[in-house]
This record gives sequence, C-alpha cells and structure tokens, in this order.
Amino acid sequence: MTARWAWRQITSMRTALILLFLLALASVPGSILPQEGADPASVQQYFAQHPALAPWLNRLGLFNVFASPWFAAIYLLLFVSLVGCVVPRTFRLAGSTRTPPPKAPRFLSRLPHSASFTSSLPPAEAADAAAAVLGGHGFRLRRPGASDSGSWVSAEKGYLREAGNLLFHLALLGVLISIGLGGIFGYKADKLLVEGQGFADTVSALDEFHPGRLATGSDLAPFDITLKKFSASYLTSGQDRGQPSKFNASLSYTASPGAARQSYDLQVNHPLSVDGVKVYLIGHGYAPVFRVTDARGKTVYDQATPFIPASTSSMLSDGVVKAPSAAPVQLGFMGVFVPTAEAPGGTLSSAFPAPRNPAVSLIGYTGNLGLDSGQPQSVYQLDTTAMSKVPGSPHLLFPGQTWKLPHGQGSVTFTGYKQWVSLSMNYDPGQVPALVCGMLALAGLLLSFLIRRRRMFVRAVAADSGPGSIVTVGGLARTDASGGFAEEFAELAAELAGPDPPGDPPEASLAAGAGPRPGGQTETGA
Repeated sequence: MTARWAWRQITSMRTALILLFLLALASVPGSILPQEGADPASVQQYFAQHPALAPWLNRLGLFNVFASPWFAAIYLLLFVSLVGCVVPRTFRLAGSTRTPPPKAPRFLSRLPHSASFTSSLPPAEAADAAAAVLGGHGFRLRRPGASDSGSWVSAEKGYLREAGNLLFHLALLGVLISIGLGGIFGYKADKLLVEGQGFADTVSALDEFHPGRLATGSDLAPFDITLKKFSASYLTSGQDRGQPSKFNASLSYTASPGAARQSYDLQVNHPLSVDGVKVYLIGHGYAPVFRVTDARGKTVYDQATPFIPASTSSMLSDGVVKAPSAAPVQLGFMGVFVPTAEAPGGTLSSAFPAPRNPAVSLIGYTGNLGLDSGQPQSVYQLDTTAMSKVPGSPHLLFPGQTWKLPHGQGSVTFTGYKQWVSLSMNYDPGQVPALVCGMLALAGLLLSFLIRRRRMFVRAVAADSGPGSIVTVGGLARTDASGGFAEEFAELAAELAGPDPPGDPPEASLAAGAGPRPGGQTETGA
C-alpha cells in the first residue's frame, strides 16, 4: 500500500512540475558560474579571485553542475516521474484516437446547437444523405447497428487533437531519451592552444577529457587542429570602451589521417563541425614568450607561456615560469602580463585589453620547485615553500629586455608574446534526435491547441403527414476552445438541409435547447 501511494505521488503531474522547476533552478549556477567541462581556465581564474568562496562552491559541485550527483538525482527523478505519468496517458490517448463517435442522443434539441428541417426523402435515405455530406467534410461516422433502431448519424471531427497530445507526450519522452544518449555515449574535451601549435584529438593531447558513462578514449574522432593566428577587436570609445567586439581564430585541420588540410575561421557561436564533433571557441588570452638561462649560460626554457586573465576587461593576466633543469639551482618566476602598460601612482595596470604597450612584471625564485615530490602541481601555480625570492623582484620587462639575476644565477628575457585560445570539443549523439523530438513536441502542441474536437448528430423521423421526414441536427463542441463552432454548425446545417425546406435555411441557435423550425420558426423545448 505504501509503495503504491509513493508511486502515485512520484508519477503525479504536480510532482513532475516541481521536479521540472527544481531542474531549472539547479541549472542556474551552471549558467552563472564557470564550468570545468566548458571553461576550466575561467574556473582557475575564479579560484584566484575568490580564494575563500571558491573551495566551498567546489565542494557543492557548482563548478561542474551538470555532472554533479545531485543534478543527476533530480534529472533521474524527473525522468521516472514523466515516464510514469506519460506512458499510461499515452495508452489512453491512443485508445481515444480509435474511439468511434457515440450514438446519436434521442433529443437533439437539448444540445447547445440544434436545428431541424423537413426533407422529401424517407428517414433512411435522409440519414444516408446526411452521412454523405458529413463524410465529405472529414467527419468520422457511426451508423445504426443491427441492434439499433431509428435512422440517425453520429459524426465526429478533430481526432488529430488527441493525436497531437499523443505526439507531444511521445516526443517529450524522446527528448529525455536523447539527452540520456548524449550523457552515456557523448563526451566533452578541452584544449588550450597557443598560436602556431597543433594537436591530435587523443586523450594524451587534451587538457581535459570528460567521457560519458560508456564513452572511452577510443571513441575520439581522428582529427587534428592547428591554430595559425588569433585576433581580437575591442571597442575604442564610448561607455563600452575596451569591450570585445569580435574574436577570430584562424584554424587549419584535417578530418582524418591523410585527408586534405582545410582552413576555418572559428568565431564565437560559429563552431567548427568535424566528424560529428563541435569545436567551440570559449576563451582566449596572452602567452608571453620567455627565454631563461641558468648560471652555466645554458638555455633551459624558451617557449610561450599561457597566462590566465585575471580581468577580462583589461586582460591583465597571471602566470608562472618553471625551469626545473636549471643548475646549480632551479629557477621559477611568477609574472603579471599587461597588454597596455601604465603605472598611475606607481601601480602597474593595463589601460586597454589590446597589446598596445605590452609588458611583464616578474618575481623570481631560486631553489627547489617541488616537482619531484610526487604531488601533482598546477602549471599555473608556483610552490615557493623551498625557494628563496630573488632580490630586485618584481622586475618590469618590455619585449626584448633581459633581467640578469644577481650573483650570476642566470637571466630571463621577455622576447615577445603570442596569443592562445581555449577550445571545447563536444560530441553529443543525442543532439539531433533531441532537436527532432523537440520539433515534434512543438508540432504536437500546435495540433492540440489549434484543432477542436466537435460532434454532429442527425436524426430523421417520418413526417406526421405526407411523404418525407423531419430531420433534426445537433452539434456539440468537446473542447473549451470552441470559437467558431456556431458558424461551422450553421453552415453544415444549411448544407444538410439543402433545397428541400421552404423558407430560409436553418440557423444554429446559441441558446441551449433551442433550434429553428422549418420555415424559420423557432421551437423551444425538451
């Protein structure tokens, strides 16, 4: 008994609506906060800007909302609730679409719309003629059976309304199943790429790889991408000065080994589609190029180093340089890159996000970098526990300048800068089915809203005197959206009457139980 009660509660429409609201509410943090699966660089930036708050948000899974256990629990409960609610309703709707019209009531004048007229045809032939007219208008017909008496016709139209309801519910289940397919067989991956660099789509070459439940590294598409150049444009005047106006990443790629190399201009909201994978541009920044020499005069570091923007409005960025092969002591540097350097009041800042006057401020350290401790260490952080700060830090460098470390410990040269982009690769096999099911659900809603279920009944009885018959027509709209049925009923009644009755054609009465008599006289009664 308790299990049956619990099942009724979880499959009720009220519970489904509550869970749907909770799912929408749970999606809000995923839209506001940066997500690990979409933009890990922004997550690192958030940790740097909010060192006290970020760890607590991370414990709650708010930096990976859509993969968190509590979000999955809400989604699964919603899926169970909708299945339990939709499947029985689907069978009921399927049965409703096959249901024939009911038998014609005995007193049609009691219906909301009714009319009567005389016909020169006998009752059976008058009913046959009415059936031919209503059938020509697409009504589903029901005639008297062997056990039925009288001459009557029942007709109903608008069954597509129930078909629309059925299509909507089935399509809704299809959307949920499609989303589940994407979560099971799809994957997401991220890659930070500096100008001039390339990568092959393999697990070892990716920075982040988030496979679905049944996806593995062998499911990755065999393409490779090279970043040729990145350019960004910013507004130079007005209240929005410094705001980005356009990003463009010039890529070259091959869809598979041995395929012809192609070019593509990757922009925001214009992803690259290759072998079923969508490649999105989700971030960018600067990568200062450093050359580090040790006390022996040997070059131990010479490459572009991605710095993470600490401010998206000025693109002031933070980063570290590690030279573990330096001798006799290891060297490390914490730096700040400013695209347009200025120093109001002696404080270094960036006046504009574009590289108009690039500079870098470095703090040097000598000692043990801690890379041999066995503990994982972020490439964007420098462990200075076993290191000593270099005198003269911080030191400001412009492109081409060199900082010679004291006591002959080496030097560091800021040779220039490159730009980097953050790419997000998404493979979702349920995306197209979800789109198709969503369109079908919309079509089903339109059918259910626009199509009206309505019934027409015709009874013919022999006239009291002379040949012919008296035909009574009744109409009933089965839905609240019955606008226009009065006019439709009047037109059908006039067509059913034809040229037979004298006087004006019958008119539909809007009053319950009222209908026009032959010759335009109105009768009222049961």
